[in-house]
Amino acid sequence: MTPATTRSDRGHRTATAAVRRLVRVTGVVQGVGFRPFVYGLAAGLSLTGSVLNDAAGVLADVQGAPTDVEEFCRRVRTDAPALSAVDAVTWEAADPLARNGFTIESSAAGPGRTLVPADVATCDDCLRELTDPADRRYRHPFVTCTACGPRFTIVTGLPYDRPSTTMAGFALCDRCAAEYADPADRRFHAQPVACHDCGPTLDLVEAAPDRADPPLLSTGETALARARTLLAEGRVVAVKGLGGYHLACDATSPAAVQRLRARKQRGDKPFAVLVRDVAAARAICHVDDAEAALLVAPRRPVVLLRRRADVAAGGAPGSTAAVAEAVAPGNPDLGVMLPPTALHHLLLGLPGDAPGPQVLVLTSGNLSSEPIVTDDAAALTRLAGIADAWLRHDRPVHVPCDDSVSRVVDGEELPLRRSRGYAPLPVALPVEVGPTLAVGGDLKNTFCVAEGGLAWLSAHIGDMDDLATQQAFEAAVEHLGALTGVTPRALAADRHPAYRSTRWAERTARSRALPLTHVQHHHAHVAAVMAEHGLAADARVVGVAFDGTGYGDDGTVWGGEVLVGGYLAYERVAHLSTVPLPGGDSAVHRPYRMALAHLHAADVPWEAGLPCVDACPDDERAVLAHQVRTGLACVPTSSAGRLFDAVASLAGLCHVVTFEAQAAMALEAAAVRALAADASPDPVAYPLPLVPGPDGGAAHVLDCGALVRAVAADVRAGVPADVVALRFHRGLAAGVVTAAGAACATAGLGTVALSGGVFCNATLLSFVTAGFASTGLTVLRHRRVPPNDGGLALGQVVVAGLRRATPGSTTMLSTTTNEE
Repeated sequence: MTPATTRSDRGHRTATAAVRRLVRVTGVVQGVGFRPFVYGLAAGLSLTGSVLNDAAGVLADVQGAPTDVEEFCRRVRTDAPALSAVDAVTWEAADPLARNGFTIESSAAGPGRTLVPADVATCDDCLRELTDPADRRYRHPFVTCTACGPRFTIVTGLPYDRPSTTMAGFALCDRCAAEYADPADRRFHAQPVACHDCGPTLDLVEAAPDRADPPLLSTGETALARARTLLAEGRVVAVKGLGGYHLACDATSPAAVQRLRARKQRGDKPFAVLVRDVAAARAICHVDDAEAALLVAPRRPVVLLRRRADVAAGGAPGSTAAVAEAVAPGNPDLGVMLPPTALHHLLLGLPGDAPGPQVLVLTSGNLSSEPIVTDDAAALTRLAGIADAWLRHDRPVHVPCDDSVSRVVDGEELPLRRSRGYAPLPVALPVEVGPTLAVGGDLKNTFCVAEGGLAWLSAHIGDMDDLATQQAFEAAVEHLGALTGVTPRALAADRHPAYRSTRWAERTARSRALPLTHVQHHHAHVAAVMAEHGLAADARVVGVAFDGTGYGDDGTVWGGEVLVGGYLAYERVAHLSTVPLPGGDSAVHRPYRMALAHLHAADVPWEAGLPCVDACPDDERAVLAHQVRTGLACVPTSSAGRLFDAVASLAGLCHVVTFEAQAAMALEAAAVRALAADASPDPVAYPLPLVPGPDGGAAHVLDCGALVRAVAADVRAGVPADVVALRFHRGLAAGVVTAAGAACATAGLGTVALSGGVFCNATLLSFVTAGFASTGLTVLRHRRVPPNDGGLALGQVVVAGLRRATPGSTTMLSTTTNEE
């Protein structure tokens, strides 16, 4: 045995036998400075041995006095680096060896699973170096350390070491190599470490004035300065970021914003903006403490903030107070992001730089509906009609990753898009599942792989109606499977027979001979919020799933559902009353069609003077009347999203949409204006009574007809559209509370779960939550995955996993099964 020492209570050291342990640490423990942390911890406790990364996580071989080894095993969890997430610490005894010192060993391949960290925004230490003229990394666009920088988007394989990243081609200079090898340095084993001498470099490709001429090229500081000049001149610059290209322009220039909007074919969909810091965000928006904390969080999402009315339309050109209205037309909210990388800090300028825009539009580098561009050559062609110049670098982006989007509702984060900074961090499951791939839906697609007690959601993929997006989906499935070590033995998909994601799953199931479970859309929504809150396998809730579209068990279009059940089974106990969906997608794109359908269902005549009637051309209105009267090309729908569309048009707020949920956003914006206009806002709520279902059906109905008649009466009476919008939100919220409360009473349950894209509406979500406050019921709402279809795959994977583990189960309390 090797002699060692241990501390006595008096601080003296007495000889004792050394012990040796092989300590396994699993979780998010690679790419977060964990091995340097272990090195420092071991050295401080006078332990000998080594630490390495392998496919299962981190393995530490420690030897020393028993109390010191025990202390190491405790502190390796409690004192772990801030960016890590330790799932488990286990150890086994081993025979002591004769050795000195503690080393970091080369990574080892092999079986197992580790968790790749997400990309992390530039830390304060690196930001100080970036802005310090005396520092050798002054103005280095790629400054990083163990606490920040790219992770997920540069990983090509495991274990997470420089050779398994897109930094593999950048050999460390002597000074960076010394930092990398120095246990006392914060860049000790920081894989993306680099400097001006050995790291990636910038260049700017600028379209010549005559586009037939060769492009102009500049590099380094010249490229950066020229890009800032172009932005100040109102030009559009494509900027290569962490997960792909952004398109940037001066957010204070109406002409520049409108130019980008037209080129990108963006319609009226809001843009996000980039500002320097929280103070700059507060110059254009209201920012409370929770929102400020989210803005500066390492994951650095776009945060939806309420615009300041006092600066919405004014301010000196070039100031933070003069954001062009065209950035987010008619929207009371503005998506705001702080710089995620050093390059973005430099774009806004450092002290001594030439003046430039202090608020930049920063939007995904793509045409609307296409996936984000990551490849430099592809950027030159795919963005040729949009960008005037391309600010690039030579570090490849291996994994496309769009910006994440969140908002704060009642002091809590509500994720709207979970991508950069969040993916691929896993969600802990409350149940064990076999290796499964759930493909999600067709809008806002994310997929999910899961095994055991963990589920990994992909970054945001997008809408699956584009071939390039479908190809990006397939590539992302392969990459995430390789990173997580999950080889799917089963698939899960939506029940909609026309979903491209479902068709892909069906083809894959046939070609690989894998079982496929179809999960009803709204059941998956409810299961997702149950799973993220850790509800057990046998838990039962009342689930409220409100969204735009979901394939119902009866073949109609659902979307305003109250379900009772759990992961394995559910019953539809209530829903919004059905109306005809005339012409399918044409009704979605032209809300006045839904307004007319709702008026017809409510027995309200289509009289001139009602905005939706006036908005519909005469010949189209004649055809529409025939459709709703005969049912020709009309599928019944209970969609809450379509109800929002109808009321928005009926109130005269939106008749034709250019992007998803535009009418609903206009309606919420109007309600927000009404709330802000008066210290004592209008308390009226439109009626939405809960009545027995038609023909004695088991499901009750929230009678939209009563609500629509009240809206129409107010519109005819000249009630302002903003007040109509507020009364609608109050009425819908009260209807949700009534229906869910009645379901809880009947079923003897005490928990309500809210999900579906309609609950991205902060006003409605807040009203509903407040409505339940006096009922004694527990309300679950999303905090880790989006309520929209971006969270759908999490619910699918849990339902499918439990169904496969529970032979004979069904997903409805009736006789319908979803496994086909």
